[in-house]
Formats: sequence, structure tokens, C-alpha cells
Amino acid sequence: VMAVVALALEAALFVVLVLAVLAVLEALGGPDAFDKSGSSGGAVKEDCAVAEQTSTGDAAKAETGKKRRRFSGHNRLRQIRKMAQKIVNLGLIVTSALMMWKTLMVVTNSESPVVVVLSGSMEPGFYRGDILFLWNRGASFRVGEIILFKNEGHSVPIVHRVVKIHEKHDGSVDLLTKGDNNEDDDRGLYPPGQRWLNEKFIVGRAVGYLPYVGYVTLVMNDYPLFKYLLIGALGVVSVNREKQ
Repeated sequence: VMAVVALALEAALFVVLVLAVLAVLEALGGPDAFDKSGSSGGAVKEDCAVAEQTSTGDAAKAETGKKRRRFSGHNRLRQIRKMAQKIVNLGLIVTSALMMWKTLMVVTNSESPVVVVLSGSMEPGFYRGDILFLWNRGASFRVGEIILFKNEGHSVPIVHRVVKIHEKHDGSVDLLTKGDNNEDDDRGLYPPGQRWLNEKFIVGRAVGYLPYVGYVTLVMNDYPLFKYLLIGALGVVSVNREKQ
């Protein structure tokens, strides 16, 4: 329930932020349109004044300078509006992605509903770069299921298969896991003295996967230069699209 409330509050704050930014953009656009309409009428009057005062060259130059400064101000204001719109669009994309991720977390009851396989310990079932979809609701865990669990001393969660279940007197269960491509079970990965994995460390069970789709993530982690080149290419495409 608290997760749902937090998600609703974040959505409300997001809507308020978007409305505030749109109001600022509209305020920036108002003076621009007003000045444009005013400048058109003012330009006629100024032209008439210059026509009537043909003998005064300095006055004509002054009026021309005012027009140029006014046009320069309009141009700067338009640039500010374009930049603000770009920032808003980027914020919308990032915020939408975060909201989708939060929604998946609430629906699946998992802090990491989508993960990428980083090692070959589960081959041939899963290979590096496969994307796994996790679910952490419903029935108890069973032997043969593939789970993602956190482990003290390891910053990266581990994806392995349940090979044994130890049921306690209070009804709770502990699990023993093992990688399909490993010879030994995971007791060597657990903290010293721990022979079973408690359910509280489980992030979720694998309910589906997409082969090799997450390999781009592995390449960017293994080769940071590729990540920077990709970001640069996206920037060039964005600039060219803006010019068009």
C-alpha cells in the first residue's frame, strides 16, 4: 500500500511540475507574440516618422538601431524558449521511464523487475546478455525455479537455480541455489557460516526472458568508449534533426 501511495505522490508531483513548466513557456511566449504584434504596428509608425523626417539622418539611424535591438531581443527569447522546450522534452522522457520502472516495481513486487544476465553461470539455459523478467508474488518457491537473489558481500545480485528447499518449523523456508554451469552449489558464495539462503534476500523468480537483447548493456559496461560514442552519435542526430 505504501508503494502505491508513493507512486501516486510521484505522479502528482510530476503533473504539477509539467504544468508549471508549461506555464513558464506560455509566459515566455506571451510577451514575444505581443512584442511581435506591437513591433509590426510600431514599424509602420516608425516608417512614417522616418518618411516625414527625411532631413534628419541621425533620427533614422536611431530608429533602425532600435529595430535591430528589438529583433535581437525577440531572437534571444525564441532561443530561450527552444532550449526550455528541449529540456522539458528530455525531462518528460526520463520521468516517463522512471514512472514506468516504478510501476513495474509495484506490480511485480520486485525492486529489479527486469535484469540482464552478466555471467555464463546459467548456460546453456541463459547466456550473457539475456534479459530476464522477474515476479515476486504468489506461490512459494519450488525446486527447479530460477531466482535472482542478493548476497552480502556481493554488490551485483546473482541469478541461479533453486536445487534444495529447507522448511522450518514456523513454516518459512530457506533455499539452496546453484548455477547450471557450476560444479558446486552456492554455499561458497554465501556469507561465512551461512548454508541456506533466506527468502528475504530473494528479489524475484524468472518468469520470462529475451535472448541477447541486453547485450548492448554488457558492451557499454565492458567498453566505456562505446558508450561515449553512442551518446555522441545520438547528440549529432538530435542536432541534425533540429537543423532540418
